[in-house]
Amino acid sequence: MSLSSHVEELKKKHQTLSDQVEDAQRAPGSNDLEIAELKKQKLKLKEEIERLSVGA
Repeated sequence: MSLSSHVEELKKKHQTLSDQVEDAQRAPGSNDLEIAELKKQKLKLKEEIERLSVGA
């Protein structure tokens, strides 16, 4: 897998997590811990994307 395709895959995962966070925040009685975990995963992906993009 090339670096650019890997970065694109990470971006897709980041967008999926973003959608999940939005859905969870809109849902009544949503679990704050679950939302926090999704946001943490999203941030890790963003940092990885930035790290790979700078290194390219």
